[in-house]
Amino acid sequence: MIDVVIAGAGPNGLMLACELVLAGARPLVVEQLREPATEPKANGLVGQVVRLVDRRGLHAALAGTDEPPRPAPGFVFGALPLDLSRLDDHPLHLLPVPQRRLEQVLRSRAVELGIEVRWGVAVTGYTETADGVRVDLSPGSGAVEARFLVGAHGGHSTVRRLAGIGFPGVTNDDSVSRSVHAEVPAGWVHEPTGSLDVPGFGRVPGFRHLRTERGLVVFARLPGRPPALTTVEWPAADEPVPDGPLTLAEMAASLRRVLGADVPLTAPTGDGPFLLRRLVGQNSRIAERYRAGRVFLVGDAAHVHWGIGGPGLNLGLQDAVNLGWKLAAAVNGWAPAGLLDSYEVERMPASRRVVMSTQAQTALVTPDPRSPRCASGRPNCSPTRRTRGASPR
Repeated sequence: MIDVVIAGAGPNGLMLACELVLAGARPLVVEQLREPATEPKANGLVGQVVRLVDRRGLHAALAGTDEPPRPAPGFVFGALPLDLSRLDDHPLHLLPVPQRRLEQVLRSRAVELGIEVRWGVAVTGYTETADGVRVDLSPGSGAVEARFLVGAHGGHSTVRRLAGIGFPGVTNDDSVSRSVHAEVPAGWVHEPTGSLDVPGFGRVPGFRHLRTERGLVVFARLPGRPPALTTVEWPAADEPVPDGPLTLAEMAASLRRVLGADVPLTAPTGDGPFLLRRLVGQNSRIAERYRAGRVFLVGDAAHVHWGIGGPGLNLGLQDAVNLGWKLAAAVNGWAPAGLLDSYEVERMPASRRVVMSTQAQTALVTPDPRSPRCASGRPNCSPTRRTRGASPR
């Protein structure tokens, strides 16, 4: 019998699998994708999770240096800069690393630990037994017996649905976020600070959310990657969102609206894939439960929120570390009564704090006629909000 079946070979599923092996349990990871995803996603680790990966011996591979992690001198909350340089010590650490690289490092660690990952295999059902779970897999893949099942496969979690766990929250579809990797004109990047100097507007600081009366813009240069630009706009309710894939021309038009100035963009060169993504709306949802008998949820399967401030990987990876040793303790017979229930008791409040933080930052960056920066009363400063309410799934 397998100790734990994990649905999802993303960062959270792989981290959980590694934690289980380190604590003496045997996992099986199944992933419905036939091969690792290549599209760009998150751009780094923020918070205490940086020290966590350092304690697991992963920091050097991710950072490309043997230097230990140190607290960040500053960060941002919404569009408000936070000067942390006067603090001798604090828990906010930064590790700029693409999620694709993080997954590569975790897959390598999984290989070192002898973890089996089955690609192109999805969980389709399960039946709880007296001492375990019979997990049904994709047609042709049969079924496996395990002591526990964990859903670590994203916000549309099949495991969560099969367990009958509700996913209440709020979906706002009033914002449009656009993100690209693109080259900008030579000489526009202020090298000492990593900021972008835009003629006709001024300086767009690097790695910060800059709020204008027309929207939000972010400019960031990560090592070994072309510059990344993101805009967020709150268009009027009757303003259509383009169909089809995002183009650089559409992104340039969005930058023109947000900044009131042109930013010429050209396609990046070198090895891709490159970021070219449009997202409409935001989700803030937390699962009603993180456990249903022998079934558990981690990461986005348990909670989703806007990515402002980059808390997603911090939250999900800490879910995995919290749950890993507890499941191993139950498998090996030394878990005291109530240990498995403590996973939800400890991690759900963390999820609520993150959702509250991202909602507060959303309020800070959303154009509002009461803001001094929106004193002109332009239409985009008082958007018509479109909100879909709570949902049971």
